[in-house]
Amino acid sequence: MLEKEQILLITYFTVIILFFVVFGIMFFVAFQRRKNKLLLEKFKAEQRFEEELQNSKLEIQEQTLKNVSWELHDNIGQLLSTAVMQINILSTNLEPKIKESVHDIRGLVGDSLQEIRNLSKTLNHEVIQNIGLEKSIQVELDRFKKLNFLTPELIVDGEEVLINPKDEIIIYRIVQEFFSNTIKHAEASHLLVKLNYTPQDLTIVIKDDGVGYDMESVQANSGLLNMKSRAALVNASLDCFSEPGKGVLLTLRYPFKEEDKV
Repeated sequence: MLEKEQILLITYFTVIILFFVVFGIMFFVAFQRRKNKLLLEKFKAEQRFEEELQNSKLEIQEQTLKNVSWELHDNIGQLLSTAVMQINILSTNLEPKIKESVHDIRGLVGDSLQEIRNLSKTLNHEVIQNIGLEKSIQVELDRFKKLNFLTPELIVDGEEVLINPKDEIIIYRIVQEFFSNTIKHAEASHLLVKLNYTPQDLTIVIKDDGVGYDMESVQANSGLLNMKSRAALVNASLDCFSEPGKGVLLTLRYPFKEEDKV
């Protein structure tokens, strides 16, 4: 009888221990799931915050560029237009030799006025949205060519796809950032831009023949980080490769979204 009670008591204790073990495991699993859910929610919240912060920065930058564009077009452009008119009036009463020199000055002022207008277009995102990505890039390349910065070339393959306007602006600013770095640092004589449209994506390849740089020494370069952060906002991949003396190669792949129209 005693042995049966002992066995029964042991069985009860075993069941109780198993209950607490199972309860502990279930509690631990539930706790881990809750913890992982909170961590995931925190990560997503931080990600949304970073995206909103980046979007706010871009909006501020675009508004600033737009204001600068207006100032260039309305104020400086108007002053240069007035200067051209004054030169035309002045040149009517001058001797032929002096008139020729004044004519050259008028040409320089006129070229400056046109350059101001072209620069104004590349800064204003509304103008870029109206003329499109391809035309905007061509305008910028034509400006470089006219100013004799370097020899630009644009190659377009495939049928153009109209991109979401907000994404289009971000892509163009990435391209502009590369152009700016090329003009400032590359000492390049040639700049090649290729746009390749497929049904799935747009690939932009940009290459200059400048001095290049050591990849390891510029991984934290603000310009490169800025381009990559902008690319991430539109779900695009961006790769940049360079070697000293071999120029810089940038590849940007932008996957089309459902709202993009053919």
